[in-house]
Amino acid sequence: MKQIVVISGKGGTGKTVLSGSLAALANNKIMVDCDVDAADLHLLLHPKVKERHEFKSGQTALIDRKLCKRCGKCIPVCRFGAIKDDFTIERFSCEGCGLCSLICPHKAIRMEEDVAGEWFVSDTQYGPFVHAKLGIAEENSGKLVAKIRQIAKEIAEKKALDYVIIDGPPGIGCPVIASLSGVDCALIVTEPTLSGLHDAQRVREVAKHFNISVNLVVNKYDLNLGIAEKIEAFCREQGIPVLGRIAFDKKIVEALVKGKTVVEHISSPVAEEIKNIWEQLKS
Repeated sequence: MKQIVVISGKGGTGKTVLSGSLAALANNKIMVDCDVDAADLHLLLHPKVKERHEFKSGQTALIDRKLCKRCGKCIPVCRFGAIKDDFTIERFSCEGCGLCSLICPHKAIRMEEDVAGEWFVSDTQYGPFVHAKLGIAEENSGKLVAKIRQIAKEIAEKKALDYVIIDGPPGIGCPVIASLSGVDCALIVTEPTLSGLHDAQRVREVAKHFNISVNLVVNKYDLNLGIAEKIEAFCREQGIPVLGRIAFDKKIVEALVKGKTVVEHISSPVAEEIKNIWEQLKS
């Protein structure tokens, strides 16, 4: 079993578009959408949910009104101002440190685990799919990424699947690290802009830190050939294989509007280039 993650140093580079096409091209695989803060791979895969689970992370204080004697000892110890004068907890101010529950002489405050989101195991026409949805303003997305990756790995091992295709989150933060750890290969998708080059360099350094081999694809390369050449020059200096150069094509937008993967919806040099990228990844 090989785990391949598609990442980018910034959002909007075409990472999910490529991930969806790889899902259509690969055989005997499972897909994972690790961009849990803004998941959208399901828009191309059209999953039918088989399992739905709560994701719990963090804690919030809760005051038992029957036990509370309103002694006021909890209010000054809360550095976040989450305990109000009427002895209620402001949920979004509580950081879950638990000091109030320790200081309460009447054991009236308890810590309750928060439901921060949901994760799903689904069926698609391409194979099994594990995805998630983090709640609004919730944290610990790295923990949720690690959870769904573990579930996908267990399913892949149980079904003897050949590939785990991971649509990673943008940036270089905790969710990206959780998406990268333990994979066999990272595919960086960038675009021909100075910010695209800079962010590709950043995410490459993160992958290098974990000793993960990286490959790179330049999306919409023909919009700025000069910057595209700078990106490729950087790859040559760093020994990073450039697996493909995907041209700008309005037909890609048409495919997305119809909720289709590029390689299924259009017949063009772009689709052929993506197919070539997959063949190189396999080898």
